[in-house]
Amino acid sequence: MSTKKGVYPVYENQFKIDKTGGEGTEENLVTIADMESFAVAIDGKIEEWNPFDQEGWTRRLMTGKSITISVSGKRHLGDAGNDYVDSLALKTGSEATTTLAWNFPSGAKLLLKGVVSVTEWGGGDSTAVAPLAFDIASDGKPTFTPATAS
Repeated sequence: MSTKKGVYPVYENQFKIDKTGGEGTEENLVTIADMESFAVAIDGKIEEWNPFDQEGWTRRLMTGKSITISVSGKRHLGDAGNDYVDSLALKTGSEATTTLAWNFPSGAKLLLKGVVSVTEWGGGDSTAVAPLAFDIASDGKPTFTPATAS
């Protein structure tokens, strides 16, 4: 576990992707060079109902979840992680599914099997660096390992 306390820079979050499309074994996980930003969206599925005994007030229960991580950066030819994501741009079905590992600054880890949708694939101004961006949407329940106390 990290012995850090307080705030931290975002770059201390580290991502690795399974370059084989597999289950995220350590030997297949590689970093993705030149990624600059990420955003996380958690979608909760909420069931609602209005029983008589609540006198018009709505009851709710969280019945499901999904997570999407959006990552963007630059295209880096020759980097195993960046090349792998780039190779998924035109894939469909199970060929577009892999595992992403997110290591948090606290020492916690999220292992997420998901569907990769490449959202930026080259393009831009003539003087710009080619972009590469993707979303990975969870496919089933991810595995979260909390940081352990030191």
